[in-house]
Amino acid sequence: MKKILFASIFTLSVLSCRENKSQDNDIVAKAAENTESSMPIKRLSKTQDIFNGIYYEKIKNDDEIKKVDEKISLMQEDAHKMQGIYSSIISNSEDYYLIAKNEAKSINDSVLRKEMIKLIEESSNKYDLKVQKIKELKHKINRNKQSIYSLYTAFKIRKTLPEIEKYQNAHPLKTDSLNQFINKQNQLLEELKKLK
Repeated sequence: MKKILFASIFTLSVLSCRENKSQDNDIVAKAAENTESSMPIKRLSKTQDIFNGIYYEKIKNDDEIKKVDEKISLMQEDAHKMQGIYSSIISNSEDYYLIAKNEAKSINDSVLRKEMIKLIEESSNKYDLKVQKIKELKHKINRNKQSIYSLYTAFKIRKTLPEIEKYQNAHPLKTDSLNQFINKQNQLLEELKKLK
């Protein structure tokens, strides 16, 4: 008897769910209405974020901004390359002095050892003076690079913010569909509670 009662309730629930399924589909369809936008709010590649996707879509037909954008990219790349070249030269020279000094310490003749260490230190001190100016200039390049990046980022924000606001206005977040869906869930919860 319990099996028949359970089977009957289960059958009624399944039939009720099928009827509600078309209503649920209507709710989902309403929630999905107008999710397509005429605005190009998208990522241009799998790795690109929405911010840069909007920006590059925004400038794709603006040759003047594209030129500035390319100029900024090249400038940042060149700054990185310049710093890399000088860092490599400085690093090689510093390595040389460190190794040469250690090698000089292994010279058996104490007079010759002191003479070589003194020569290395004099050369190293002269080089340090040259490098000090290079380090100051590298620091200046780094500051300029950061300033360029900051101004560029501010420009991109100004350019893209109105687009995301248009997108938001074109897709108002209404709660009607969500409330209707929650009501359907609550009805199903009540039905399941009665199956005890």
